[in-house]
Amino acid sequence: MSTDRQTKKRLDPLKITCKSADCDSGLHCFSLTKKMKIADQTGQCRYCGAKLVDWKRIYKRDLTDADYTFKALKYELWRHYYWHIEIDEKAINHARRKGKAGMKEAAEKRIRNSVGDGNPYRDGMQTPRKGNALYYAQHATATCCRKCIEEWHGIPVGQALSDGQIEYFKELVMLYIEERLPFLTEQGEYIAPIRKSS
Repeated sequence: MSTDRQTKKRLDPLKITCKSADCDSGLHCFSLTKKMKIADQTGQCRYCGAKLVDWKRIYKRDLTDADYTFKALKYELWRHYYWHIEIDEKAINHARRKGKAGMKEAAEKRIRNSVGDGNPYRDGMQTPRKGNALYYAQHATATCCRKCIEEWHGIPVGQALSDGQIEYFKELVMLYIEERLPFLTEQGEYIAPIRKSS
């Protein structure tokens, strides 16, 4: 069995949360506790204190440095999971119908509506875990809620996203989509609906 398949199998089913870590395996959690925030321990693993990410580099939000951003995101167990879990069939079919152009348009709308406001309703609950490739992409790129955006991208909760920030997050999401679903056509294709067996 290949390493990728072993990783997917080991991580499935989802029994982790955004606060989970497996530090011994190099998979951390950078979500701060209240004590860590007070002590200004930004950027450390909440469990082992590891400092693996060049946060100043991440906070520049430079698309030409997206490879480093993606490498850093994969140090966190929650993000790593979404980079490696098999995307569900419903989500794949939805993406195939939309194609790259439709997914790009949907990504911008999704970012704007789910996290564009500085204080979205029920922050932390607005991005489901499956059913749409954009959900996988948002969790993988830390654009799923304002708390994750603050931790990973340096934009404080309470501050509405600018058009430039929305554009950056849309492009990050699309880089994920292109990496994970390289078979998407530009304009989409006909995919028959999944029939439920009786």
